[in-house]
Amino acid sequence: MDTLRLDVGPEEGVSPLGRPSKYTEEFRRDAVDLVRSSGRPINQVARELGMSHETLRNWVRAADRQTKAAGPVSGGDGLSVADKDAEIARLRRENAELRQEKEILRKAAAYFAKEMDR
Repeated sequence: MDTLRLDVGPEEGVSPLGRPSKYTEEFRRDAVDLVRSSGRPINQVARELGMSHETLRNWVRAADRQTKAAGPVSGGDGLSVADKDAEIARLRRENAELRQEKEILRKAAAYFAKEMDR
């Protein structure tokens, strides 16, 4: 998956007004990820991080625009079609494995039940 980069100015670490940015690119990505994964309001996350909620809201909007421009997305969860296909394949493998384990346990239970009747 491509690395999310939140452009803030003509060069990294510089605000649109030309001032040095006080937040690193990594901090920006982590803050956006926190908003997306926690399900909490932007205001609450911004307060916990000690920053302006408008700044964080702008970062989330910029990340949303970049995600939308990055490629096809299905659903509202932000996962690409390829990511969803990979997840479906993984879940199908896991499902087959669990069915096999269930069948083994069913046969073992039948065997031991038969042994107890003797």
